[in-house]
Amino acid sequence: MSEQVDAVVVGAGISGLASALALQARGRRVTIVSERPAVASTSYLAAAVWFPTRAGPREKVLAWGARTYTALAEQAAQGVPGIVMRESLMLFREPPGEQWWASAVGGVRAAAPAELPPGYRYGLRFVVPLAEMPSYLPWLVARFEAGGGRLEDRRVGSLAELDAPVVVNCSGLGARELVGDLSVVPVRGQIVRVRNPGLRMSVRDEHHPGGRAYVHPRGRDAILGGTLDEGSWDDRVDPATSRAILERCRDLVPALAGAEVLEHIVGLRPARPTVRLELDADTGGATRVIHNYGHGGSGITLSWGCAEEVAALATAS
Repeated sequence: MSEQVDAVVVGAGISGLASALALQARGRRVTIVSERPAVASTSYLAAAVWFPTRAGPREKVLAWGARTYTALAEQAAQGVPGIVMRESLMLFREPPGEQWWASAVGGVRAAAPAELPPGYRYGLRFVVPLAEMPSYLPWLVARFEAGGGRLEDRRVGSLAELDAPVVVNCSGLGARELVGDLSVVPVRGQIVRVRNPGLRMSVRDEHHPGGRAYVHPRGRDAILGGTLDEGSWDDRVDPATSRAILERCRDLVPALAGAEVLEHIVGLRPARPTVRLELDADTGGATRVIHNYGHGGSGITLSWGCAEEVAALATAS
């Protein structure tokens, strides 16, 4: 690197950007190195609604998620581009019981019968942050650069090639090759983007007979999903899956009937049995290596909580 820096972050998705900004907030000079820019990352494709999905361990996910909820709610109140607080309805066919994540969202109530679509007897109402990534990620990049941060678009072959006191590994699926972590697997997600017919509430059914179903309205469009295809590297759109997504999402929100389809999207989420967020004790030398990857479908949900822990590990004595 041509200029001396205090920390290098590998990866320009939401985890990498949040980690870099958290380090900057503690006065560190930071460079982000990534083979792909933020707008080409998996994060850019995400529906990006706060909700813990395919990530563990549960107790840490709850703590990271609660901190992230607070951070995103504060950003929404400040008018940060792309961040809104979204009324949400989670649907059930059986009594739902207590939800393990409920304490993080500041209140969950039972849905009234009039709030439920046909075929559903139970539901929960709550409010969560939603991030429109095509607006939010560029804002994060601009904020990082305004703080003196630098971005380098290049492939990293080894963490050892990075000359900095602190290296933060936010490489996602790339960790399989970069650090030999074969426990990281893709979780394929297919979604459909439609023109928003005037929806203002997110609706989800995690146990729909046809598969997971969620409808997340944004400003001009709505994201309909979706799939959690563990171990699939196939990034091609499957037309049959798209048709099934549209069908079950219309079960949840009948107002979607006739909504114009704008785009079909596939992304590969980086998952592992548990999120890896730790100081690497085996690196040796003068460089402190911190790993922060394997967030599954919870990238936005855990982003700022994990980033704060990264910053704490970077400065711990």
